[in-house]
Amino acid sequence: MSFQAPRNNSPFASQQPFQNNYWRASRSPANNGLPGYGLSPSAGLSNSLNTPIAADRTLPMYKDKPYFAPRRTGPRTRRRKLIYGGLCALVLLALWYYSRAAQPEWTTPDAANGEELWKWVQGLDESDPEYDGSSQTKIDWDARREKVRDVFTISWDGYAKNAWGYDEYHPISKYGRHMIAGGMGWIIVDALDTLMIMNLTSRVQHARSWIHNSLQYNQDHDVNTFETTIRMLGGLLSAHHLSTTYPELASITDDDEGSPGEDLYIEKATDLADRLLGAFDSSTGIPYASINLNKSEGIPSYADNGASSTAEATTVQLEFKYLAKLTGEAEYWQAVEKVMEVVDAQKMQDGLVPIYIYPETGQFKGDNIRLGSRGDSYYEYLIKQYLQTSEHEPVYKEMWDEALAGMRKHLVTYTQNARLTVLGERPSGLSGVLSPKMDHLVCFLPGTIALGATGGIPLSEARKSPNWGQRQEEEILLARELTKTCWATYRITQTGLAPEITYFKVDDPRVMEADMYPDSTIATGIEGQQASHGELPLLSKPLTSDSGWRKDLDIHRQDRHNLQRPETVESLFYMYRITGDDMYRHWGWEMFKSFVKHTAVPAVISRITGFTSLSNADTIPPDTRDNMESFWMAETLKYFYLLFSDRDFISLEENVFNTEAHPLPRFKPTGDLKTGWTRKSRTRSEDQTVEEGSV
Repeated sequence: MSFQAPRNNSPFASQQPFQNNYWRASRSPANNGLPGYGLSPSAGLSNSLNTPIAADRTLPMYKDKPYFAPRRTGPRTRRRKLIYGGLCALVLLALWYYSRAAQPEWTTPDAANGEELWKWVQGLDESDPEYDGSSQTKIDWDARREKVRDVFTISWDGYAKNAWGYDEYHPISKYGRHMIAGGMGWIIVDALDTLMIMNLTSRVQHARSWIHNSLQYNQDHDVNTFETTIRMLGGLLSAHHLSTTYPELASITDDDEGSPGEDLYIEKATDLADRLLGAFDSSTGIPYASINLNKSEGIPSYADNGASSTAEATTVQLEFKYLAKLTGEAEYWQAVEKVMEVVDAQKMQDGLVPIYIYPETGQFKGDNIRLGSRGDSYYEYLIKQYLQTSEHEPVYKEMWDEALAGMRKHLVTYTQNARLTVLGERPSGLSGVLSPKMDHLVCFLPGTIALGATGGIPLSEARKSPNWGQRQEEEILLARELTKTCWATYRITQTGLAPEITYFKVDDPRVMEADMYPDSTIATGIEGQQASHGELPLLSKPLTSDSGWRKDLDIHRQDRHNLQRPETVESLFYMYRITGDDMYRHWGWEMFKSFVKHTAVPAVISRITGFTSLSNADTIPPDTRDNMESFWMAETLKYFYLLFSDRDFISLEENVFNTEAHPLPRFKPTGDLKTGWTRKSRTRSEDQTVEEGSV
C-alpha cells in the first residue's frame, strides 16, 4: 500500500475512511450496493473489493492522498483573522440557500444524449499493434478531439442533471453528495476551465451563474489545505486566466472588461486564499494539513504525530504566486515562498526528500523517499515555479536539476527481460533497498522531465541552444523510456487501463543507471559535451511477445483498481508537444478508447449516460466503483483533448499547468514578488565553518 494506516485515534473516527482502502466503493443507501455496470453484462459482479470505504467519506481523492477529519486545536492568532458572528453566518447561509434554490434548471443539450457515442463504442476494434511510425494513413486528429469533447459533455451533463452543485457524483446510481455541509463546488470549479478550453459556452454560463449565486467558502468545517488550493483556488484562477487571455473560448459578456461581473473569479479566489492563509500559521510557516475555512485556522494532521505531507506542503506555490501577481498582495507570495526555504534548508542528500514534514519544526519525518503519493508534486513544482516566473527564480531550476540527478542515481533501475526503465522507491532511505514499485501517480514524471529539459519549447529548437548537451539528451531519453514503462502498465491489463500500482521484476542486486549506461553524466559525474540525436542507446526492448516484457510486470490483487487518473496521458501530452512524435498521440488514442469502452455507464436503452472508475481493471467486464472523481473532467479528459489539439493551442511556452491541470500564465515577477532567500551551502567544510561560527 501507499502508506500506513493512522497509528492513533482521531476524535472524528466515525468520519474516517480506511487509509489503505480509500479507493473502495461506498455502499451507501443511495446506491443500495449496486453491482458494477459496463458495456457488457455484469450481473453478479461486486462493486467493492474486500472492505468498502466509509460511506460518509468527506473528500474525493487525488494523488493517493485521502482526506481525514483531523483533530481540532485551540484558536490560532493571525494577522488577518476572519471573524463571522453567529447571526451573520445564519444570514449568509439563508441567502446562499435561497439563491441556490433560484438557480435555473439545466436542460441537457440534445447533442449530448450518448446514443451516437454508444454506437461508436460498439464498433471499436481491439487495440492496434504498437505504433512504429510506418503507417501512411492520415489521421483526422480534429475528429478524435471531438470524440473527447463528446465524452466530456456526457460526463458533465450527467452530473448537471443528477447531482448539480454536489461535490461527489456517482454516475451508476445517479446521485450526488457534499463532502461537507453546504458543499465546496468541487466538481463545478475543478472542471470549469475544461469547459472553457472545449468552448462549451452554455455550460460555462450555467457554471458561472452557480459560482456567482451559490459558491461560498465560510463553512465551519475542516478541509484539506492542498486539495482545496490545487482544485478550488487553481480552478478559479485558471478560469480568470482563460477568460481574459483567450476571450474567444466560451465567450461570456459577464467576463468582458468593464462588465459588472468581470472580477467574479478573482473575488472568489481572493476570499478563499485569505482563509487558506491560516494554514501557514505554524512556527515555521510549513502549512498544516487541514484548514477550517470559517475560522481560518490551520489544523495539524491527526496521523503521523501531526506531520504534513511534503508534497502537499510544497504544491501550493503556483496558485498563491499567481494570485499575488494579480492582486499585488505580496503576503500570498511570501507565505508559500517561506515553505520552500524551510524545506531546502534541511539539505537532504541529492535533493531527494522524505514524504512527511513537521510544520512546527520544519524537520522531516522518517526516511521514506518516493515519487508516488505524498512525494510526487514536490518535484513537479520545482521546475514549474522556475518556468512560471519566466526563469526569474533560478534557485528552483538548481533544485530541480539536483533532484533529477538524485533520481537517476538512486531510484532508476531496469526490469529483467525487456529492460524497461523503472522509477522505484526507497522506503528506508537512500541507504535502504530500492523497491521496484511505481504508483500510477509517478507517470507524471516523464512529461515533467521533458518540460524541464526544454523549457516547453520543441525539442528541435531546444537542441540549437548553446546550453544543450549530453545531460539534456540523457534526460529526454529517460523521459521517453519512463513514458514507455507507463504505457506498458496500460497494455498489461485486460481492459487496457492501468492499475493503481505496478510492481516490476528486477535483478538483485539492482541494476542502476550507472551500470547500464557507464558513459552517462550520472556515472561520470561531469557535464558531457554536445551530443547529437541518435547517439544515446535505446535501453528497453519493444513491447512485443518475444521481448518477455509481460513477465516484468506484477499487479497485486489489491492494486487492480483504476481511478481514471490523468498522469500517463499528462506525460503523453507533454511528450508529443515537445518531441513532435506522433507515437504519443497514438498511444493516447488507444488509452482513450479503452476508457470509453470499459468505464462507460449505459442506460437501459442503447445510450451512454456517464463514466465511472473501476474496482478491477484486469477483468472483462470490469468491476465498477460507481464514482466519478472531479479530476476525470478537470485533468484526464482535458489532457486527451489537448493531446489531440494543435500544438499551439494553450501552448507550453505561455502557460504552466498546475498539478490539477489548471493552466496558469507565465509572468515576470516585480517588486516584492521575489524569491527572497538563497540556498545554504552544500559543502561540508563551509557547513562546519557556519556551525562553528554560530556556537
